[in-house]
Formats: sequence, C-alpha cells, structure tokens
Amino acid sequence: MPETQSRLQVALSDRYRIEREIGAGGMATVFLAQDLRHDRRVALKLLRPELSAVIGAERFLAEIKLTANLQHPHILPLFDSGEVVVDNPDGAQRYLFYVMPFVEGESLRARLNREKQLPVAESVRIAVVVASALDYAHRHGVVHRDIKPENILLHDGQALVADFGIALAASKAGGNRMTETGMSLGTPHYMSPEQAMGEREITARSDVYALGVVLYEMLTGDPPFTGSTAQAIVARVLTEPPRPILPQRHTIPPEVEAAILVALEKLPADRFASAAEFAEALKGRGGPTRVSVAASAAAPVAGTRGRRGAGVYGLGAALAIAVAAAAWGWLRPEPAPSVNRFSLYFPPAQALAPVSISGNRIAISPDGQRMVYVGPAQTGVQLWLREHDQLLATPVPGTAGGGSPFFSPDGSQIGFVIQGTRLRTVALGGGPTVPISDSVNSSGGDWGTDGYIYIEVDSGIARLPATGGRLEQLYNMLDHKESGAEFPIVLPGGKGLVFRTRKTNQAVGDFQIVAMPIPKHGEKRVEPHVLTRGVYARYSPTGHLLVVTGEGKLVAYPFDLGKLAITGAPVSLFEGIGIEIGGFSTTLQLSNTGTLVYTTGAAARPREAVWVTREGLETPVDSSWVPPGTIVNAALSPDGTALAADIVANGNNALWIKHLPSGPASRVTFGDTVNMRPSWSADGRSLVYIGNAGANGGLLMRRRADGTGAPELLLKSPFAFAQAIETQDGKWILARRSFLEAGAGDIYAVREGDSTLVPLVTGPASEVSPTVSPDGRWLAYMSNESGQEEVYVRPFPDAGSARWQVSVAGGRDPKWAHSGKELFYWSAGNKMMSVGIRPGATFGFDQPRALFSTASYVPSGPVQTYDVSPDDKRFVMLRETSANDRSEFIVVQNWTQELRARTRR
Repeated sequence: MPETQSRLQVALSDRYRIEREIGAGGMATVFLAQDLRHDRRVALKLLRPELSAVIGAERFLAEIKLTANLQHPHILPLFDSGEVVVDNPDGAQRYLFYVMPFVEGESLRARLNREKQLPVAESVRIAVVVASALDYAHRHGVVHRDIKPENILLHDGQALVADFGIALAASKAGGNRMTETGMSLGTPHYMSPEQAMGEREITARSDVYALGVVLYEMLTGDPPFTGSTAQAIVARVLTEPPRPILPQRHTIPPEVEAAILVALEKLPADRFASAAEFAEALKGRGGPTRVSVAASAAAPVAGTRGRRGAGVYGLGAALAIAVAAAAWGWLRPEPAPSVNRFSLYFPPAQALAPVSISGNRIAISPDGQRMVYVGPAQTGVQLWLREHDQLLATPVPGTAGGGSPFFSPDGSQIGFVIQGTRLRTVALGGGPTVPISDSVNSSGGDWGTDGYIYIEVDSGIARLPATGGRLEQLYNMLDHKESGAEFPIVLPGGKGLVFRTRKTNQAVGDFQIVAMPIPKHGEKRVEPHVLTRGVYARYSPTGHLLVVTGEGKLVAYPFDLGKLAITGAPVSLFEGIGIEIGGFSTTLQLSNTGTLVYTTGAAARPREAVWVTREGLETPVDSSWVPPGTIVNAALSPDGTALAADIVANGNNALWIKHLPSGPASRVTFGDTVNMRPSWSADGRSLVYIGNAGANGGLLMRRRADGTGAPELLLKSPFAFAQAIETQDGKWILARRSFLEAGAGDIYAVREGDSTLVPLVTGPASEVSPTVSPDGRWLAYMSNESGQEEVYVRPFPDAGSARWQVSVAGGRDPKWAHSGKELFYWSAGNKMMSVGIRPGATFGFDQPRALFSTASYVPSGPVQTYDVSPDDKRFVMLRETSANDRSEFIVVQNWTQELRARTRR
C-alpha cells in the first residue's frame, strides 16, 4: 500500500495531500489527507480496485449522491467523491473514492476493544443518538445497511454514524456481481436475518436490528451471535434466539433488555417499525410491555423446528418470568407522575425577547427536555437553547435575527424564520445553518414526521422538504376571500393539519381554527373545514384539541384524529394566556410528553415612531400619540407634514394618517380589501398601497390621504403584490411580487395610466425594497442572489443594461436621499449606512459609511420600517416602548395528567 499511496498522491495532488494510512477494511482503505482547497483534515476512503471495477464509477457516484444530502448532527457528512486513475507498474488502475471529515477521536470498536463493556447509561445514550441519525436517514429514503461499532465514531462526547451510503451504493450499483469479488455487504455479527438470507429489499428495520446488536455488545461485551466462521455466525443469526441480557448483567434496566430483544426479532414485522420507536422504548416510553417482551424472548423462535419439549420449556419460562415480574412489582400500575408548575427565570442577558414581529417566541422539544426561545443578541435577536437540566441558556450559533422556532420530530434540529421570509434549519448539536427557502412569509411552521416542513406563505399554507426544495401550496386563502392563514400544526400520524384562518375586519376571538387532510403527492387537495373559533390551536396526546380564545382562555375539545373532528363540548381549563400583537404572536407550546409552556399578561410592547438624527440622537415624533394597534410600517409625506402608517389591530391591517408634529390621527381605509404598506403619491395627496381581491391575484390601489372619495383601482394583477412605490416624478409605480413560487419577489413597474406590467428585475433570487432616485435615473433594491442580502443599483427603466453592488458585507431596505446625493440602507450589522452618489452620466458611488446604530429599532426588511425626512437630516424610525411588558414564563410538567383528570379521559 505505500506504493499505492504515493501514486495516489500524484493522481490527487491538485486536491489532496495524502499523509498516511489510518485504517483498512473489507471494502476500502482509509487515508488521512489534507484538503488543499479548504485547508482541512479529511478521511479519504479508497475502495478496493476489484470492488470499483464491479460497481462502475458512474453508478456508484450516482447512488452515493443520496448521502450527500443527509444533514444531521450525528451523521458524518460526505465532502467529496469521485474516480481516480492511478498508474501502477502493471498498468493504470481505476479507483473509486469518497471523502469525509477526519474525526479526532476513536471508533466505538476501538473503545470496546479497550474496555470490553461500557457503562449502561452511556451505552443507551449512544444507541439513542445513533437511532436519531438512522431515523432521520430512513425518513429520507436511505438505509445504512452496515451499522457496526466500526462505523460509529466517538468525538467530544458525541456519537457520529459514518459510511452512510457506501453499502447502499455498492449493493445497488454492484448488484449480484458482488459475489464475484469474494466480498459481502454487511458484517455477519450485525447482519439482520433478511440480509443474511440475501433479501433484495432491505428496509429500515434491518438497521434497527443491527443497532440492537451493537447495544447488546456494548452492554454484555459480545454480540448476541458469535462463531468461528462467518457461515457459523449466519446460521445462528437465522436459527437461534439471543441469550437474555439480565442474567449476564443485572444492572441493566428491564425496559432496556426488553427493547433490545424486540429489535433482535427474526421477522422484520416483529421489530420496532422505526429507529425512533426503538429509541423511545430504550427511554422507557412506548413499545411493548416488559412482560410480553420477556415472554416472547423466551418462547420458541418463529420459523425454527424445535422439539415439543422446547415449546413446553418456553411456556414454562414465560410463566416463570411473569411470576417473577409480579413478585418484583412489575405488574403493579405505576403511580401517575406529579404535576409540577413553576415560573422560569431568565437573567437579563438571556431574557425572553419582547414581541417585535409576529410569530412564535418559544418552542419545546417533543420529549420536553429542551426549549428554544427568541432572546437577545449583540444586535437584534437570536435563538437561545435551555436544557431541562441546566440553569442557564446558551445562544444557538447561526440564528441571528431568527424567530418562530420549531423542532424537528427527533428534537435534534430547529427550524426558524429570519425577517419573516427566510426559512432556515440548524442542528442543536452543532453544524452550519442550512438555508431552506427565501420565499416564505411566516409567523410559524411545523416539521412533520414525513420529512416536510409546513409553513405559512403569502397566500396561505404550503409545504416543502426539510432539506429544501420547491414550495407546494396546500391551501390558498385567496380562493376563500380570506386575509390570513397562519400557525400550521401537523397532527400525529401526519394525516391532518390544523391552522387558523381570518377574514377581513374580524376581531381576535373570531379567527377560525380549521382542519384539513394532508394530501399525498399527486392527490387532489381536500378543502379545510372549520372546527371552532380561537387564536391558536395545538393537539394534546390526551386526544384533545387545545384552543386559545381571544380572551386568553385555554379550552380543550375532545378530538377525533381519524375524522379530524371535534366530538364533544369544550372544557375550560384556565385563563390569563398572553394574546400578543392582536393574536399574531404566540407562546403556548405542549410537548409529546405533556410539558406545557406559555406566557401570561400583555407581552407585546407598543411601538412608537421617533425621529433619529444622522448622529443617532432620538426624539419622539409625538409623545402624546398612542397608536390604536401595532405600527407595521410607516412612510413620510413628501413635505414631511404627515406620516402614513399601516397599523394592525384585532388581526387586521388599516391605513392611518398622523399629522405632524402634534396633529390628529385619522383612519383612511376600512376593510374594503386587505390594505397595507402605504407609500405616498408624488404630489402628497394620495396613498398608493397593496390590496387583495380575495382571488388568485393582487391589486394596486390608491386613495386620497384625507379619506374622502372611493378607493381607486390602479391595476389588477394575476399574482399577488407585497409592495408598491410611486416614483418621485409621478410617472411610474414600482411593484414587488409576493413571495411564494420559485422566482417570486421579482420587481415590476407600470406607467401611470397604463395596465401593462414591465419586468425590471426577475430571476431565481428574491428582490425586494425597490426605490427610484429622485431624478428617475436609478433603481435601488435588495437581492439575495449572492447568498446574502445586498443592495444593488441598476439604470431605470432599462434595468437590464447594468448593475452595481452598493452595500458591503450585507445590506437591505435602500432609501434615496431627497437630494439624490446619497443612498441610505440598513446594514447586516444593524447600522444606518450612507453611500455618496457622484454626479455624472454614469452611476458612480463612494464607499459606505456608518451613521448610527439601528439595533434598538424595529428591524427593517421586505416591509418598510423607516423613512427619510425631506431635508435628509433625520429619519423616522419605529421602536418598541417598555410599557406593558408583563410577560411571565410558566412551565407545567406532566400537565396532561391534570388535563385527563379535568376531562375524565
């Protein structure tokens, strides 16, 4: 191999520096190498040449791509793969290789060789972690096929599953020709009976079997079946029952032995249906009873030929175990766990963030062991993780600006939304933030066991793969003349969805809670049906639908999951749940294990409009003005004497005019359509805003700022809009397309008096916040085409002829100075930036410079939250006041016991 290593180094010299051989197995040799492109140490695995020849490069590389998309904190990722030609003395030899991270640590095999047996608690923890990785892979259609201690790496107290896909790729690509090489897929000690028999269709239950063998070995020191040859081992795998574990090590909990023996059943149908079920049984939750499992373990093995006496012995052993179980108290019902209710304290530096945008602020893991919430960051907000056994929370890396958190089904990952539009996931065990979509418009989402995320979008409810992909709309609120569809919750079993809808001008308590079946791909969608009224709903494992009413009461309805129907009268549970931003922010969460969390009081902080000078000095716009709701965005009139505001109250948007400096505020729209996000006409007499006709399309509207006259329809479009801006010369109206399908977020223009939409900036990226310079020559906007938000400028209206990036290291929401000599934008580091514009025939600009910090103001983004005064000397910003911040964070452990008692279920 040293000669092969040196020749391999020559062949891969442009990509990797081979340092030394670190291992060899039946199918591959492993080298420690340096990735020259990324300056990192990697493990390069070189398949045996005879295996490479049988498989073929094209088929192997096509199959192994499946594993490149697996992103889980306990799966060792795939960095690279390929084919390399090595010049040997007897001719060129083709090798297949793949590259994975080099893990500083050891394999589980190395530790077992050293220690023989591992502590019980640690063994179970490793098995549960591996089960979570396997369950994730299985839900994405990948079966490992070769789980064994050699493929489980131990690093910094964590377990990582390696070599995902090599056995799959080899078996699929090599097929029956594998026997020609003298090699077999899988290791005899850990092969399931169906693998040992050469079954073609290997399912997730085969990995469950192998993991059961690994755990058996960690606890007892040996696999359940051993022998002097591979054939002898396979024969025992097929014909013999495993020895019970408790006689070998009495400190093993009975439920752990019971779970292992179920995992080791000969027939796949008799094992756990999923790795997740195996993990739950190891934790003492779910699965068969201990007595039934113990009895089945001692009974004759199905499919074997035993003497009659063996059957009698098996029955006698089962009875003896049952008697022993009764003697030890196993058959006595366990006392119900106590209900523990307490208030959770956060130090100021880790405090639950006040409500600034709509969405969930808290998420609890399915097992109730950890919570993630929205808390403070150095600038803005980020997500924090609070483990149940820790006094302090820790920030979750890569979640700056994040909100609306929700857990993956196995509790290892978090989904969250940045600025209401960018859906991301991150593994809580460490790893990069994964971009899933930039085209949502969400207050919250849910992660189904089917591997899909269900999320709110501009026109309703959609789903997409948790690894990213195309948004598939499930419910279109526009077809029902509704103004909102929010907070989707996937019901157990993944067959149904519960969410809320709202009509224009409905009060908070009049939101509808609806349910609909989740269609399979290609199936016709079934429209949702109304269940009841309320702000928010969650399903309880007790068989109830929990509903928060508009008055902050929690009520429980008996609920039939099969029929997606309420089956009885509600039971009122308690009052005082906080209703925030008119019902657009929620905190009530319930884990699968019965832990309830919620906040009380009026946790929403009212917003106020303030003046901020270029130096960052702040004064109120009007200290006596108390807005009748939450200000979403605001725009100054061209002469600076009035402020147009989009204000949400009782779940509905309305446009208001506040006369400055101390004049009255008056409402100018009254629910004729959904109306939001105003901008001023060039002459300052009217407002241009977005409307929604309740059909598949959108409206550009105009209305006199004094509230007189009827609204004027400027344009009806086949697709929805999310922003409309009139140019300062009054000749054009810019419109930004709403987020939903691929390519949405594009920017269009329409001439005054015309109805033809002219595309300005379109493409796969999302473009928002369009604005034209005062002289009508330049279009500024924000795009994420580079992978992060940046501010760009193009000629107007000939936007396709040139483009300049103005911002540096991130920027959003550009605004032109009225003089045309500056362009302002909000930086990624929360600074108000100024870019000097040079006069001339072509566009010229200076380096951006910071004016003041924007960290204490409502974040800007796709929705306008600041504007520039006519003299360009100050800005109107939105900030949250400290009034009414009375939130209290309540935790109730085992709350479902109390619910059952109240409802007698």
